[in-house]
Amino acid sequence: MTENLTLQMDDYLPLRDVVFNTLREAILKGELKPGERLMEMHLATKLGVSRTPIREAIRMLEHEGLAVTIPRKGAQVAKMTEKDLQDVLEVRDALDALAVVCACERMTDAQFVELKEAMKAFEAATRTDDVRKIVEADEAFHDVIYAAAANPKLENIINSAREQMYRYRYEYVKNPSVYTQLIAEHKSIIDGFDRRDVDFLKDIMHVHLSNQINAVRELIREQK
Repeated sequence: MTENLTLQMDDYLPLRDVVFNTLREAILKGELKPGERLMEMHLATKLGVSRTPIREAIRMLEHEGLAVTIPRKGAQVAKMTEKDLQDVLEVRDALDALAVVCACERMTDAQFVELKEAMKAFEAATRTDDVRKIVEADEAFHDVIYAAAANPKLENIINSAREQMYRYRYEYVKNPSVYTQLIAEHKSIIDGFDRRDVDFLKDIMHVHLSNQINAVRELIREQK
């Protein structure tokens, strides 16, 4: 499936990051399939680069959970598993609960306005066919909440966990039928912050994440 790979050049990024973004996009779009081998020499030839940025990009993919190196077989695209999904989202669930507790107490009026604007931007993104843009708009909505928590340590941990979440979030929003539900959940989150209702916010954030878990779990089962 590497025949269609084309390097996504960016003059402002190191070559390693350009290769990483190219391979990452191919995995998320399904152009590189779960279990498909990531052979350094073949990829280097295909993308017209040396093996060094390929090797570095594969390490970055492993950090995001998108690739795995198997002894005597080498690197390959990681398969999505229900166990990995559950592990990643359990951590995210706990972090989100803490984030909304802090943000509910500390969110400023300006940040509340920013959250509503982020919701509108997400709605606008869902009217496009650009899955990556939709994912990024969804992340931007949640980023306002994390910033409002005013806890840099928490925000750093969440940003690290985000990398492990990205693939599952991407799979979730590939399906346009979930957009109406996502928009409704975002509106409920805004309502919770408007009322400063901590218990409601923890519940809706849990529901928001659980719906993602259940949808992606079904997708994983179908792929099996």
